[in-house]
Amino acid sequence: MFGCHLGRLFQVTVAGGSYQDGLNAIIQGVPTGLKLTEQEIYGDLLLRKPGADELSSPRKEPDLPVIYTGINAADTVENAGNCGLTNGTPLSILIPNLDRHFIHIKQYQDTNRTPRPGHASYASFMKYGPCDDAIGAGIFSGRYTSTIVAAGYVAKKILSLCGIKVFSYVKEIAGVTCPSIDYAKVFESTERYKQMRWDYDPFYQELYVKGRLLPEMRYLEKMAVLAEVEEQIDPIRSMAPKVVAQEIKEKYGVHHTVNCPDLDAGDAMVAACNKISATGDSAGGIVEVVATGVPAGLGEPVFDKMDAELGKMLGIGAVKGVEVGAGFAVKDMTGFENNDQMHNENGKVVFDSNNAGGITGGLTTGQDIVVRLAVKPTPTIDKPQHTIDKYTMETTDLAAITRRDPTIVARIWPVAENYTALILLDNLIAHYGYQQLRQIVEAK
Repeated sequence: MFGCHLGRLFQVTVAGGSYQDGLNAIIQGVPTGLKLTEQEIYGDLLLRKPGADELSSPRKEPDLPVIYTGINAADTVENAGNCGLTNGTPLSILIPNLDRHFIHIKQYQDTNRTPRPGHASYASFMKYGPCDDAIGAGIFSGRYTSTIVAAGYVAKKILSLCGIKVFSYVKEIAGVTCPSIDYAKVFESTERYKQMRWDYDPFYQELYVKGRLLPEMRYLEKMAVLAEVEEQIDPIRSMAPKVVAQEIKEKYGVHHTVNCPDLDAGDAMVAACNKISATGDSAGGIVEVVATGVPAGLGEPVFDKMDAELGKMLGIGAVKGVEVGAGFAVKDMTGFENNDQMHNENGKVVFDSNNAGGITGGLTTGQDIVVRLAVKPTPTIDKPQHTIDKYTMETTDLAAITRRDPTIVARIWPVAENYTALILLDNLIAHYGYQQLRQIVEAK
């Protein structure tokens, strides 16, 4: 299988499937000396995992990561202080599948002859044949996005050390749109939302805060703990604090379900989505990603333009459109309206607008990068549909019986956030190298 690799200088290869033993991300290009723990990676993974709220699938995967390679297991010299720091070798992060029971596999076995409309079921069968990993859609399942989140967190942490912030939020669900809000406030809201999710996630509290999983444990020790967790998923989930919307609003200033900085819009999104879900159907929406502090000049001309690179986020399952800046709205603008005019303020270039989304000619301008992703409705729905038997090619009926998300939008934003970080860091490394070489040449 090809296509599971991203990047030139910061490279990521992902593997695994929804009902295989797990998934993993192998990352090359991580600098040495980076302090990295499974707790902080899980802090991002829990934002996209299923079963966390009323808008997500009831599948109960905890998505607990295990760093397998790339970290010093001990000080390289006695008292060197580099235990637990990255060592420059490929970093691999494993994400075992723990909520993988036969009753769920049997549901897929019972329906796998009849491809689910909207899924990759038919196309993947035609490409890979009878051995296609069709249990839970395999690598075409949304579960593979956990690898993007894990790898992207590493990139995001490195970018933050370079003064670059990458954040994302839900812009629209089921036709309900979040009004425009200053991005500094959006970032603060997103950070508070993450803190709320960490505080309310029972696995985060039970395994990391209480010290049941520790960075200094060996791999087999960690896997022994995960084997215990596999038998304790429901008891651990029962430890979660009761979610009271008003209490969360007062303490964190965020919505209890949706990472939308406008709380009224968040309520309306949930209501609209639930109304659709009650009919057995599902809803789509829009996720917006913002990157601040990005220097001017990232990207390459023609095929590797920064906006073209960001367009690769069509690789996220359920994403059917990517727009940068004003995006498709430019069709209704004049050139004068669309152009981002510039002026000088105290020796610095300031733009009057940002219709380009921080990118012109495929190169970053130094403005905020703004990208929006159109997310389709969850294809697994509780409505009768017609399809075919992929062995006999006869037309037949299908009623979804597997677990489903009323919408995927509320789980896509952390994927988009971290995918963007992967793209930016890959280009930032190239940018630093090119500028350093340029300075050496020009100094001669």
